[in-house]
Parts: sequence; structure tokens; C-alpha cells
Amino acid sequence: MFARTERLLLRPGFAEDAAAVAAAIADETIVRNLAMAPWPYGECDAAEWLAMDQHPLLPRLLMVKRTGGTPRIMGAIGIHGTDREDGSAAFEIGYWIARPYWGLGFATEAGRAVLDMARTNGLPRLSAGHFIDNPASGAVLRKLGFRPTGQTVPRYSRARGTHVPCALFEQGEEEDVAMSDVRRAKRP
Repeated sequence: MFARTERLLLRPGFAEDAAAVAAAIADETIVRNLAMAPWPYGECDAAEWLAMDQHPLLPRLLMVKRTGGTPRIMGAIGIHGTDREDGSAAFEIGYWIARPYWGLGFATEAGRAVLDMARTNGLPRLSAGHFIDNPASGAVLRKLGFRPTGQTVPRYSRARGTHVPCALFEQGEEEDVAMSDVRRAKRP
């Protein structure tokens, strides 16, 4: 899957991207806000992440800043499946942005494109979460139409080596309407 936004190219990662991914994410302030990334994070970790199998309906994309010169990897975004406590499946959006690009709207821009992909692929309603000591991520989720569920649950952070309180979000009514429009459009 690929997508172009006003300022970004969203594309799959390739083995050749390992050094650039490692350089972009090599900041403890970024990695500590992710559930599965280790700290320190090196090129081998990036290579392992890039080599992971990917489901065709669940995008896992690099955010590449479109420039007049050499494009720059500045983050990643994707959707992954998770198991709920009741045994059902859920789909969750996640992302990270390199520090020089914080506060410039790139996560929201990429998030809108990935939500469009989810709708096109007919994925059910998405959820999300952020560690409570990362309120900027909550602001991005709200801009994308997610709303807080009011639940905070412990979620393991591999980089921190402990469970951290995580605020849970779900898609808001606008997103629900858009998803049902996609389902209706796919019916014969």
C-alpha cells in the first residue's frame, strides 16, 4: 500500500531503510512511548521490524517527507490486530514521529490517510491508546476523530521495562458513519 498526502509519501519499509529508520527513531523520548520497541533501538531492531510479515489489509508504513531533494524518513504509522480480553479481535492504529517533526501536523496528516485505507479495506472500527504521560498523542487521536473511552489500563512498554497507564480511545461518530458508508457501497 502507498499513499500520498500534501507533504508525505506513505510507503512500506524495505530492508534498505534500516539505517534511516534507526536514525529517525533513535531517541529515548520517542521509543518510551511505544509498546513494543526496545531501548536502546539500533539498526538491527529496525531491520527486524522491517522484515516482519505484513497482512495486506493492515498497513504498516513509513512516513517519508516529500522534499525537493532526498526524501527523509520521519516516522511510521500502521494498523495492527490485537486480541481483546473477551477473545474478540480489535484493530488499533499506532504511529511515531521523529522529534524534529513534532508539532507540525504530520501524524494527523498520515493518520487521515491510514484511516482512509482502513475504510477502503472495510476494516471494522479502530481503537487506539496512548501512555498518559504522552498527551500530545491524545491530541492527535482527537484530531483524527477518536474519542476517549474513559478507561485507563496498564500496557507494557518494552523500552521502559514496565507497565505504564494507557488511555484508551475509540473512533467517534463521524468515523462510524464513514465506515458504514464504505460497507454500504461494497454491497452488490
